[in-house]
Amino acid sequence: MTRPSETEWPTLLLLMATYAVWAAGTWLWPVSGVLSVIVTGVAIAQFCSLQHEALHGHPFRNPHLNHALVFPALALVVPYERFRDSHLQHHHDPALTDPYDDPESNYQDPAVWERMGRPLRFLLRLNNTLLGRMVLGPAIGTWAFIRGDIALHRAGDRTILRAWVLNGLGVLLVLGWLAAFTEMPVWAYVLAAYLGYSLLKIRTFLEHRAHEAFRARTVIIEDRGPLALLFLNNNLHVVHHMHPAVPWYRLPALYAARRDHYLRRNEAYVFASYGEIFRRYFLKAKDPVPHPVWPVRRSDD
Repeated sequence: MTRPSETEWPTLLLLMATYAVWAAGTWLWPVSGVLSVIVTGVAIAQFCSLQHEALHGHPFRNPHLNHALVFPALALVVPYERFRDSHLQHHHDPALTDPYDDPESNYQDPAVWERMGRPLRFLLRLNNTLLGRMVLGPAIGTWAFIRGDIALHRAGDRTILRAWVLNGLGVLLVLGWLAAFTEMPVWAYVLAAYLGYSLLKIRTFLEHRAHEAFRARTVIIEDRGPLALLFLNNNLHVVHHMHPAVPWYRLPALYAARRDHYLRRNEAYVFASYGEIFRRYFLKAKDPVPHPVWPVRRSDD
């Protein structure tokens, strides 16, 4: 665990490096548009991973200071405060994969699925392959997220408008940067943001599975390559869910020290690498869209 007085220099230094890479990516537009979009998109994905650290209390104990560090809306369309609130709700493990109570679930209530039209069913089936999740997932996820926030706002949730106003100010910072210091057009930046979300969909693709026991719903991917860094070791996802206050750079040692314990807990829901996941699920759905063990059980026996 991180000591209260500890300065989390790995997180701070990585955040500074990410901003630098992001800036470099936007500057690269006159040299190569393709390279500019790729570098900027990778930096946006890394930034989103750092936003995830911030909402879990890193690198500082002060949540307002953490928010200030990740205030610019590099990813454009997901307000930090909404990401924070919905993600912390997601961390209620007994509700994992619940189509209603888990904001990050990709499963549908079987009764709702039965009423869906064929075009939407087809789209959601494609979204359950890794290729589909990377290509369609950012658009589907953004549409669902905004639609849900509109419904919450209309129902009287006053926090929604505040979050989107703050996000709008963060977007203005990004647009101001693009206009004042780069030649990168807005459409290209939007493409880079989409690429960033697409990369993040690799991480979230099979983080959780439908299972009667909630302790067995969260994955371990024993990858130590560049994607593990991009996702800040969230591939060791059951470790993160069990110890959400532990910073990203301590998760590998924690997992190595108690590997058997974590694999017993999640009933060996484990993959060796992201390469294995690409080979198995790039063109193949990992799950059905309707929740296969609905209703979700809320406690383990």
